[in-house]
Amino acid sequence: MKKALISPNESVSYISAWIPNPDPTSSQQYVPEFTTIVDGARVAEVVANGSEFPIAPPLFWDDCADDVVADKWYYNTETMAIIQIPAAPPYPSTGTTGTQTV
Repeated sequence: MKKALISPNESVSYISAWIPNPDPTSSQQYVPEFTTIVDGARVAEVVANGSEFPIAPPLFWDDCADDVVADKWYYNTETMAIIQIPAAPPYPSTGTTGTQTV
């Protein structure tokens, strides 16, 4: 078991969609759309149990599973569970390569 350093004042967001870029001069065709996780607090650091260091409030330590990684998981302040942040959807395909016309 490990310990997660929770920062309740920092919200957590993730890329939930890719939308067409409104800037026609940009070379990037799509830009990310971020969604903030309701009741989500940042997992700022993960350490081995017994390796905790002194912190100041409102930060706090909480037990977590061995596979938890900082900034890839978040702490749900309502359920007090540590949950993995959803993966971003794949970047939209702008065409195909390697195809042949027959």
